[in-house]
Amino acid sequence: MCLSKQNYDKKSCLDVKRLNCNLGIMRAESEGIMTQTIKANNLREIYLAGGCFWGMQGYFRKLNGVYRTEVGYANGKGNDTDYTRVKQTDHAETLHITYDFAQICLIELLVHYFRVIDPKSVNKQGGDIGRQYRTGIYYVDTESKQIIDAFMAKKVKELGALAVEVAPLANFVTAEEYHQDYLVKNPTGYCHINLAKADEPLVEAEYPFKEADKAKLDPTAQKVMFEQATELPFSSPLEQENRRGIYVDKLSGEPLFASSAKFDAGCGWPSFTRPIWQAKVTEHMDNSHGMQRIEVRAKGTGTHLGHVFNDGPRANGGLRYCINGACLKFIPYEEMDKAGYGAYKIFCLGVNV
Repeated sequence: MCLSKQNYDKKSCLDVKRLNCNLGIMRAESEGIMTQTIKANNLREIYLAGGCFWGMQGYFRKLNGVYRTEVGYANGKGNDTDYTRVKQTDHAETLHITYDFAQICLIELLVHYFRVIDPKSVNKQGGDIGRQYRTGIYYVDTESKQIIDAFMAKKVKELGALAVEVAPLANFVTAEEYHQDYLVKNPTGYCHINLAKADEPLVEAEYPFKEADKAKLDPTAQKVMFEQATELPFSSPLEQENRRGIYVDKLSGEPLFASSAKFDAGCGWPSFTRPIWQAKVTEHMDNSHGMQRIEVRAKGTGTHLGHVFNDGPRANGGLRYCINGACLKFIPYEEMDKAGYGAYKIFCLGVNV
């Protein structure tokens, strides 16, 4: 059984609700899925310009982990403008996103961003033309800048020269109320973005498995994944695996965790601050062994992975996904393309903030 890292006994596994409440996180089970409110110090901000801000807001407000969206005008001359004057002040129509990085990371948001823009188009997105419709990523902290720079370097290597400007946020002006949540108030209104894409997986891939594949697993993996057993602490070589890469479901091969979210918790099991993205796992109340914990399962296979605790690094969301290494297979970054995981390399960049 995966226990709290401080003590490996029942006393260390306090009531889950009380544990989570102490960190400002409330989790409640609903149809086998754990939901959580936003912890204030988990909130981060990013500003994205991607053409008409109606569609940008309509898309990003659909994403789990996005806490608040607001449209406005950014990075122009002065801090006084409006919809009728953006040409004169050179502001860009921009979406201000506040997100819970324990649920969605900046890399994930940027992957979504590149999904809905034409990154090579200069001052034009969809049918809208003009400097106010230019693309841009505007950051407010150095941690975000580091992630953005790494992300953009990879995109430039893949796509060549891009028209997306990257700069510190400057002179943001909140747009008129008429423009806020425009597509909510006007569902048939103009939108240059296919909003249905927000519901599609970031990487189009399937990871089927056959019942016969279960028999190919080693005995420890079988007991952990299908009988909710727990491997001995410090028994998995993945606990000390420090290379860049991804950790996939040993049964199906589906990517579950990235090295960018791995940390040394000192507990004896591979530990992560978050999955590659939240939809990869499901969470369930676990009252076994006289304790109340939150079990983590692989969504694709339904197999037991471990538990999630709220004693992780505060600076990275405060969560610790305590995962049995027997459930995972590590794919080194250098081998990801050959193994068919090239699309996931971007999630191995830096720290997920």
